[in-house]
Amino acid sequence: MSARNQLKKINLTNPNSLQSLVENRRIFNLNNSELNIFESYEQTYRVPLTFSDFVITSMVRGKKVMHLFNKTGFDYLPGETVIVPANETMIIDFPEASTETPSQCIALAVDARYIDNTLNYLNEFYNSGGSEKHKWQLQFNQYHFDNDTEITDLINKLIRVCSSGEVAKNIFADLNLKELLIRLVQSQHLQQVRAESVTSGNEGRLQFVLHHIHEHISDKILINDLCRKAYLSRNEFFKWFKEQFGITPVDYINSERLKLSKQLLADSRYTVSQVSSYCGFSDVNYFVRLFKKTEGITPGAYKACVNA
Repeated sequence: MSARNQLKKINLTNPNSLQSLVENRRIFNLNNSELNIFESYEQTYRVPLTFSDFVITSMVRGKKVMHLFNKTGFDYLPGETVIVPANETMIIDFPEASTETPSQCIALAVDARYIDNTLNYLNEFYNSGGSEKHKWQLQFNQYHFDNDTEITDLINKLIRVCSSGEVAKNIFADLNLKELLIRLVQSQHLQQVRAESVTSGNEGRLQFVLHHIHEHISDKILINDLCRKAYLSRNEFFKWFKEQFGITPVDYINSERLKLSKQLLADSRYTVSQVSSYCGFSDVNYFVRLFKKTEGITPGAYKACVNA
């Protein structure tokens, strides 16, 4: 339902050039990665797809149902990304694909040595010390992401670079790919710490701060209070939080409030004004602007859609 953080539309393959109506494939090769663009034009089910490299996939248009790791299938929609380890078979359904409504997805396969070299460099030179030191690594307990602005922008850049004829495109792709890997690792780290904050809110400084945010999401949360709880100055706190998770504490608080607001908007008993207040927004107009900026539609329009 969100119109924001979706990839820019990629031109569909000329019908006369299609090799297949299911997962028609275009390939763009780079030094350390391979960009694949897949399109499907007819309804079909249980299509297997396997890569010999780690792969970052993002939906551009249409809908798939993905079956991974022998788990229940999930809807895969524009504005979302899925990461898959090497040699893991994806089983894919295309319940809505047709010539009028094709599905389109990109899959960026990345060389394993490139990933290892990048993560090893980050672990050696960019890791906080003390009890908060954590290993830079890709994990697969979380593999399905809602795109944030940074991830969307990076993937859009990679698509543009990969499909261009620029002489220096491998250099530009390398820079964007490294940042994309960092963003994905930071997003996974945030999800891990968020889960830990629920079960053991006082285990560490990170968990304690996130636990406090979640416990007071409906209240006015002062950044200075969070700084004191983290025993950091305001500048140190912002830098520390951004290094850990790739986003500012203000962005994180707003993101959590918007997630809660979407749950409440789905309940017909609550008005937009009531949802705004319950989610900790003191100004309903600010809530409406932030919601529209993030989701692409107003809270009222969202409410009408989910309660239709």
